[in-house]
Amino acid sequence: MAGIDIEGLATVYPNGVRAVDGLDLHVADGEFFALLGPSGCGKTTLLRTIAGLEPATEGTVRIDAADVTRTEPGKRGVAMVFQDYALFPHMNVSENITYPLKVRRVAMATRTATAERTAGELSLQGLLERKPAQLSGGQQQRVALARAIASQGKVLLLDEPLSNLDARLRLEARTFLKKLQRDLGITTVFVTHDQAEALALADRIAVMESGKLRQLGSPREVFARPANTFVANFIGSTPMNLLPGTVAAATGEVGAVSVAGGSLPATTVSVPADAEVTVGIRPEYLTVASGDVTGPALRGVVVVAENLGTQSLVTVDCDGTLVGVTVPEETEPSPGTAVVLTAPASRVLLYDRDSGELLARQPTPVAS
Repeated sequence: MAGIDIEGLATVYPNGVRAVDGLDLHVADGEFFALLGPSGCGKTTLLRTIAGLEPATEGTVRIDAADVTRTEPGKRGVAMVFQDYALFPHMNVSENITYPLKVRRVAMATRTATAERTAGELSLQGLLERKPAQLSGGQQQRVALARAIASQGKVLLLDEPLSNLDARLRLEARTFLKKLQRDLGITTVFVTHDQAEALALADRIAVMESGKLRQLGSPREVFARPANTFVANFIGSTPMNLLPGTVAAATGEVGAVSVAGGSLPATTVSVPADAEVTVGIRPEYLTVASGDVTGPALRGVVVVAENLGTQSLVTVDCDGTLVGVTVPEETEPSPGTAVVLTAPASRVLLYDRDSGELLARQPTPVAS
């Protein structure tokens, strides 16, 4: 196993596009690290640059403290699983798994033993003689993982390996992949555009946009306190409410922020009164109040309720601004109902209106 250190890394294409733009990153030994972002943000280019499949224009890549920036891919000690699995169609499962060992001229007996052992670890027993075309998508994915594991690399690189699976199989594969990584203890970098996958799998997440790092942190940190409005918009199964607001009171640690339909409590230390901000609050952290409310709150009328299974997403018109709030199943108010929404100050985030950066950054709140 080995850590990965990236310093000032840039990958620039001949047309001048900076796919990766001056990135600094450290992946710890044994860490499950996710590169997350929309299509075209540079995450796959970064992964391929670590692997040596894309040349670095600037900067340094180190694996296990050794500079591998100009080292050819086969000598970097990395194993990679591609999005389309890249299995050899004319080879059976056993031959696919042991191909990296064959290239290194490992003895046949050792290759056979490795194939049997790795296949057992990944529940591929009985499939060793089959060709890829005779396998399901989930089985092909496990063969690709088995080949990567059999190559005995120091680092495992995964390029959206679950994207070709259906929704149910993707959930099963997610659980399997996390357990496998924990059992192996191998340093893993996982590329995905699916924020649910990143939140579920990763020890830490790097959120990327246009080749740049927008936030780096644990899943809890990235979800609970997005560093800017881009991350706030991107992370979460239900979109974060981002509302234009004005700091109405900034006396002490907690003040009030005026928004359409009322006001919300917020940590306003270091934010002056009358400052124009963007107010961020996740639908999960808003509550439909019962009884009289005397403190800061939003008042509006229910427009629509969407069934999400165990929850419903209720959209409320607050003086012309639509605000989402999640409620438990079978408790959603009917359209046309007047409601009052409240939120704890610790869950209300303030962003600079111009830059979109988080203001008055505070420690991540602890769940009760």
